[in-house]
Amino acid sequence: MPRAPLIIDTARLRLRSWQVRERDAFAALHADPAVMQDYGGPIDRAASDAKLNRYRAAYDRRGICRWAIETRAGDFLGYAGVMPVDASHPLGAHFDIGWRLKRAAWGSGYAVEAAEAALDDAFRRPGLSEVLAYTSADNLRSQATIARLRLQRDAVRDFVAEYEGPGSWRGLVWVARRH
Repeated sequence: MPRAPLIIDTARLRLRSWQVRERDAFAALHADPAVMQDYGGPIDRAASDAKLNRYRAAYDRRGICRWAIETRAGDFLGYAGVMPVDASHPLGAHFDIGWRLKRAAWGSGYAVEAAEAALDDAFRRPGLSEVLAYTSADNLRSQATIARLRLQRDAVRDFVAEYEGPGSWRGLVWVARRH
């Protein structure tokens, strides 16, 4: 059953539940090689649509998700928010925070502003007690955002995820806890 739309306002941004009309902007975000560098490269439209469907379903089921981020004027910037992660993950079931912004929005503090609002919402409304953040050792942009969010490094939880085909991914872990 779909939930009523949700809006979280910050000083400069609006985080909100997804609308179908944003599929094109969402797909364009995922088609940008620079934006998707940490993900191994761009994803196609079908994978982007599937990702957006997961975000919308998470909101309907749990009341939290990766929120659409827009300026107060309504310009799409990307997304940020907290998602449930299932027990098949190397860390087991947990909640993680993530963000992805179009290149034109980089360097403006939008990721930190949106992530702070998303964490506050996750601790307040659904009452989560802990949210994880993870990134690779070479993703210095995300690590800088994590540092600005004042999350605590939790190296004991670092993990390796195996993927189909060659290679694996090593995640460095930080934690945010409800105050």
